[in-house]
Amino acid sequence: MKKYFAIITSVCCFVCNAFAQSPPAATPSKNTQPITRSRVLQVDSSIVTKHTVTIKGKSIPYTATAGCMPIWDDDARPVAGVFYTYYERDDVTDRATRPLVISFNGGPGTPSVWMEIGYTGPRRLKTDEEGYPVQPYGIEGNENSILDVADIVYVDPVNTGYSRIVDKETPGSKFFGVNQDIKYLAEWINTFVTRKNRWASPKFLIGESYGTTRVSGLALELQDAQWMYLNGVVLVSPTELGIERKGTLQAALKLPYFAATAWYHGVLAPEFQQKDLTAFLPDVENFTVNELIPALSRGGFIDDAKRKEIALKMSKYCGLSEKVILDNNLDVSYDLFWKELLRDKGFTVGRLDSRYKGIDRQTSGSSPDYNAELTAWLHEFTPAINIYLRNDLNYKTDLKYNMFGSVFPWDDKNDHTGENLRQAIAENPYLHLLIQSGYYDGACDYFNAKYSLWQLDPSGRLKDRLRWEGYKSGHMMYLRKEDLAVAAENLRKFIQESIPKPGTPAKY
Repeated sequence: MKKYFAIITSVCCFVCNAFAQSPPAATPSKNTQPITRSRVLQVDSSIVTKHTVTIKGKSIPYTATAGCMPIWDDDARPVAGVFYTYYERDDVTDRATRPLVISFNGGPGTPSVWMEIGYTGPRRLKTDEEGYPVQPYGIEGNENSILDVADIVYVDPVNTGYSRIVDKETPGSKFFGVNQDIKYLAEWINTFVTRKNRWASPKFLIGESYGTTRVSGLALELQDAQWMYLNGVVLVSPTELGIERKGTLQAALKLPYFAATAWYHGVLAPEFQQKDLTAFLPDVENFTVNELIPALSRGGFIDDAKRKEIALKMSKYCGLSEKVILDNNLDVSYDLFWKELLRDKGFTVGRLDSRYKGIDRQTSGSSPDYNAELTAWLHEFTPAINIYLRNDLNYKTDLKYNMFGSVFPWDDKNDHTGENLRQAIAENPYLHLLIQSGYYDGACDYFNAKYSLWQLDPSGRLKDRLRWEGYKSGHMMYLRKEDLAVAAENLRKFIQESIPKPGTPAKY
């Protein structure tokens, strides 16, 4: 499984009628601090506006704050500014019992735009039912937002969105690495929670893609270094979390994802295609664990007849020919799979969401020319977030909003975030975990997510607080509107069920 490290992509979007399609301008608050139209980041500033959204048939009034808060060095000098958007429901009388969700995306060079206007926020970008781009670009009310049950802050790490380093003497290495990222963001969260008076609130972290690495590490860092204890962590399309799986495991665990993709594109035998996906996949998972892993463990010394038997079964499950599988020693790479599956039809399939199809310069080769799904997502999210921040949230600046910002070189050494998360859950009897995966995600595939869940708790004594869910879409499973409704409702229930009854002690 490959981590979702961002490929910096340039997309030109010509927005013609978007402003005509936008709702009336938001009402500025009396406390609004004006943002200067310039390319200089104001590291400690904000704009406050008032809005309403209809969620599950009920009108929800809320306050939105778009702003920036500083990261300080040891001498209390601001060295960087972190941009955020914060949503508080207005008709709440007791903020101490109101949950706070702190949201991150991945990359590691991407902002929180994806879940903010795609999944949990009060406004959502316009798409078709499956999540594909439509024009005119714009946003609309998100009836599936979780703002009815929790306040939400979306955080953009340094060099993503509008966040920037502002001190020329401070190197990027202070921020750009697994553990550096966790350390400075934990400090930032402490400042945010203190300023917004949310220490009493039940707190949740949610991360997507590399954001799952981030929040898994933050769960322990917040407890051990900031003395801030959480009620829940949500991992959307999780990475490997530093959990070892090289060699045989790495080769075998991707097969169920291959099978799901082949099923979606209808290239399997009728005996499999006529089954529902969730009825078909358990057979593939059992084969992977009970037959493929033992076979791969024998390497080149596997019996020829057994090798052919395994290749035949793999072929039936994943839609590739026996020859391709044998030629690759039962270990087909992700890149080759994306290129090979629909090669005879002239298409490649997407990496982050294999429902998307691409067209390469030539049908030969061993990998696609581009990520079909990522170009589609940039196509729709980029104009939507720029329209939204300026028109709805009144945050007017000439800074470029970095959909993908440079965070390289990224220090990925000493990634123990999976173990950090296990330790945090063990230390805190209140802490619960939810994992949400898309079956068609090839970057952070669903069966590797299951494997991570199994390895998080070797003792088996924490598993009653760990949960996994799968959806018939890809990396951003919420883009498919049918899955958005279900996933958001499951997230809503997870938040509510992870808060103990008043007076319940945190003890074993």
